[in-house]
Amino acid sequence: MNKKPPERMQNNMKYAVGALLGLLWGAILAWINSRINKKAIAKNSTKAVLTANAVRMLIDIAGLATVFLLRNILPFNFEATIVGTAASLGLLTVYFAYRLSRPE
Repeated sequence: MNKKPPERMQNNMKYAVGALLGLLWGAILAWINSRINKKAIAKNSTKAVLTANAVRMLIDIAGLATVFLLRNILPFNFEATIVGTAASLGLLTVYFAYRLSRPE
């Protein structure tokens, strides 16, 4: 009795797994951005912060481009993955910036 799950269930799993992987990838990118931001602020230099912002933007673009370029290779739903990545990246970047700005 080796029954395959229905096609509809397999498609739903592709959406769910794609979204979860997108959320994870966006969280990793946001964490990397927060580390870069923290080091730049610790230098107490305007030039360091401006450079860090440019590097962070490049990381964001590279992270989203990675998902886009792998869309035909990954077995998950592309739309769910890219939306999960963008949502996680955006929300967690704001969260990490808020944590960084809190007085200790």
